[in-house]
Amino acid sequence: MAWRFISRATLVVVLLGSAACGRHAVRASEKEHLANRVMKFDEDGQEAVADDHVLSNREGSAGGKGTGGGGCGCN
Repeated sequence: MAWRFISRATLVVVLLGSAACGRHAVRASEKEHLANRVMKFDEDGQEAVADDHVLSNREGSAGGKGTGGGGCGCN
């Protein structure tokens, strides 16, 4: 009797879990409704540039972002 309850409970959990999954792909015309400015990682562009500069100096290399120079920070 207990195995019936467990199997039914498992079935209910599996059905609810599968019903909660997204089944449809988002069309390109619907993506504008999903995007929000709050979700943007770099709010402050100047701070992002400063962080990139510090990172490039710390790593000791530059490139890939249109800048040249070494890790000394003199450029």
